[in-house]
Order: sequence, then C-alpha cells, then structure tokens
Amino acid sequence: MADHVTVRRARADAKDVADLVTRLAADYGERAVTSRAVRDGHSHGEGFADSGLPDVVVFPETNEEVAAIVGLASAARVPVIAFGVGTSIEGQVAAINGGVCIDLTRMSRVLEVNAADLDCRVQAGVLREQLNAELRDTGLFFPIDPGANATIGGMASTRASGTNAVRYGTMRENVLGLTVVTPDGRIVRTGGRARKSSAGYDLTRLFVGAEGTLGVITEIQLRLYGMPESICAAVCQFGTLEGAVQTVISAMQQAIPVARIELLDDVQMDACIRYSQLEGYAVKPTLFFEFHGSESAVAEQSGALQAIAAEFGGSAFERATRPEERNRLWKARHAAYYAAKAMFPGKDVFATDACVPISRLADCLLETKADADATGLVAPIVGHVGDGNFHLCVPYDARDPADRAKAEGLARRISLRAIAMGGTCTGEHGIGIHKLDALVAEHGEAVDLMRTIKRALDPHNIMNPGKTVPQ
Repeated sequence: MADHVTVRRARADAKDVADLVTRLAADYGERAVTSRAVRDGHSHGEGFADSGLPDVVVFPETNEEVAAIVGLASAARVPVIAFGVGTSIEGQVAAINGGVCIDLTRMSRVLEVNAADLDCRVQAGVLREQLNAELRDTGLFFPIDPGANATIGGMASTRASGTNAVRYGTMRENVLGLTVVTPDGRIVRTGGRARKSSAGYDLTRLFVGAEGTLGVITEIQLRLYGMPESICAAVCQFGTLEGAVQTVISAMQQAIPVARIELLDDVQMDACIRYSQLEGYAVKPTLFFEFHGSESAVAEQSGALQAIAAEFGGSAFERATRPEERNRLWKARHAAYYAAKAMFPGKDVFATDACVPISRLADCLLETKADADATGLVAPIVGHVGDGNFHLCVPYDARDPADRAKAEGLARRISLRAIAMGGTCTGEHGIGIHKLDALVAEHGEAVDLMRTIKRALDPHNIMNPGKTVPQ
C-alpha cells in the first residue's frame, strides 16, 4: 500500500481557499459549515485512522447546487471531495489536500419507481436500507448489500458489491444510468432506462468505480428485482478452512444458484459468537448460505448444497426460513467488522480485501492465513467467497509505527498474492489512497491510460486528487 504522504499534492493557494469559503458561506448560509467538529466528521471513512481535513463542508440539495459548488471550486483550483456517510475503507473521503467536501446526504429522495420495468431513479444520498423500505409495497427490492447502510451514490462511486453479488452482480451490473457533475461544473446524464445500448462510449461504467475522481454522482438509475417467493438461509460448520472453501468451489462449478455464500474462518466466527451472542455454534470455519426462488426450488438448492458440504466435512447444516431468524444470522455476519474490532480492545483495525478466480480461492486463503500467523497477527477472515472475494480485519497499534508497518506489510502481500494468482488487489473496497502501488502492480502500462482519462476529464486535478489512480 502506498504511503498516504506520498500521494499528496500542493494545496490550493490559501487566499483562494479563504475567498471560496467566504463565497460558499454567502451562497449557502448554514449549509456551508466550517466548524472543526463537522470537518473532523468528514475527514475520514472506516479503516485506517488517517484523516484529511476539508476546509469547508457544504450540504447541497439539488443537482444545480452541486454544479455551482463544483464550478466555483474549479475556478479557484480548489479540491472537491464527494461524501456520503463515510463507510468507505481505503481513504476515499479523506481531504488529503483540504478543499470542499460536498456532503450529499440532503439529496435523499427516491425520484421515480418504474415497477413494470423493474427500475428506479434515486438521488445520491439515498441510503440502501431506505430504498428497500420505500420499495417494500411494490414487491421489488434492490439487492446490492455491502453490509453497511451506505448511500447509493457512494456505492456507485466505489463499485460496491457485497453478500448478494454472487447472484445479482455488483453496482457495475445494476446501474443503468447516472447524473454526474463534471469537474468544470456541467451536469451530464449517462446511460438511460434501456437494459442494453450500443450508443457511443459507456460513460456510465467509467464513472461507476471512479471514487469521485472524475465527477460527482448526483443521481443513479438502478435495476430492481422482484422479491423471491421463498427465502431460506442456512449455516454449515467445517473442521477445516479448506473443506469450507472446497464446498464453495464445488457449488459454483455445479451452478447451484445460491444468492449468498459467506465464509467466516474460526477466528472471525469466535468474534461473531461473542459480539452477536450467537448460541449453538462452535468456533469453526463456517459457511452462511441464502437461497432465493420458489419453495420447491429453494428446498432443492439447499438440499444439493447440504450434500456437497457433507462431502467436504460439513456438519450441523441448519436452515432458517423465518424472517427473524434469517435476519439474526445476517445481522451477525454484517457485524463481522465490529466483532473483529471488539476482539482487540485498545487497538485499531483496518479491513483489506482481494479477489481471485474461484479455483485459486483455497490456495489464496490458506497462504494468507499462514502469512498472518507467521507475521504474528491474529487477522480474522470473512469473505463473499461465491465470487472469490475475501476480506481480512487486521489489528494494529496506531501509536506504534512498527506495528502499523507490520499490518500494512500483510495487506500488501495479500494484494500481490491475489494478483499473482490471476486476481485483483480489491474486489469491492476500491483503491483510495492505500492501494495505489497495488494498482500499478496489477495493471502495469494500463495505468498510464487511466491517467490520460483523468487528465482529459479533470485537467486541473480538483476531483478527489491523490486517489484511485497514481498521479
């Protein structure tokens, strides 16, 4: 991972920043905030405690207000950082060069729902859980579930995925179109409501995953899905990590249409049992499953997976169909990060992720676990293993540079190991400021093309500078 200091660029001229802050205060009144507490709250996300303090936080309510703010920042050559609720992992929202933080949480309306066409349009500040609550009476739902109750704009910016990706895909597959404010303050719309198009460059996919470095996403057109007739969750425990992973590989190769397959290693399971007070489970590698479909299809799918799990040493295969029981299990899974943090009182924890072809998943996980043990770190593993994506929560002492370096070294080796196995340094967390070196290792000369795109769309380098693509 790149040292966060090395990606800094010179701050804008202090007088230009002061003049811009004064102008924003005049234009937006109490919605342009310079208090230290609010700026602190917008200086970092989850993960490393590294912060970057913005000079001002502005709370726009319309596309036009976002465009006006960006236009003023562009004229003053002052950085712009878009902010949702701050759940990003790799430092994407830290204002490492100061500047204007645009908080989009007041843009929180579901603008339209087209039930017959299975799509909707929302403002960037709409929360994932809020959207599904508003869709409940339509019989539709939005499936992308990264665990955190993130904003849809933030999820699009980081190309989020999560527990349902093995069946429903990631944000890349589920965003039909966008409204984006470009670095020069224009409002542009990409894509549309059609399910496919061959019209010109695919600008929608360019902005999805760009982490705010090419523009500010203000509206998103999304695919929706009908609520399945039946949902069944299941849990199975294994004597070995390899047995659990081989179960996943076999299930994928046999094309069993599982909606979710989540892996918790023994360390992570121990943390979740303690934190979420799960009763009746052993401290063993554990798979969480979910099946969607008709009652007969769900029964057939869960039965097939139970048989596969038994071949690889799986035991205590338990099903849960009642919503309250399913929700309890998935709440425990989604609390894995906080459960891991609770294991290490007095220490900070950062999460890192990687993704490999499914056939290399067992090798990558076992080598990573051995690496963590050799490094002397207790690093719980959890993963969306149905698509080869896994995460580690890595503890470190923020007061001890040597301890942080040891933790960062483990994360760096995970990235390089995944790349060497034909995978990627990040399946869903993104690059931010911490994986710039890994991006170069993964993409090589293609990074120059990324820089060319960045310079073409953002010639003054004001959009979230220092992130995603090395300067």
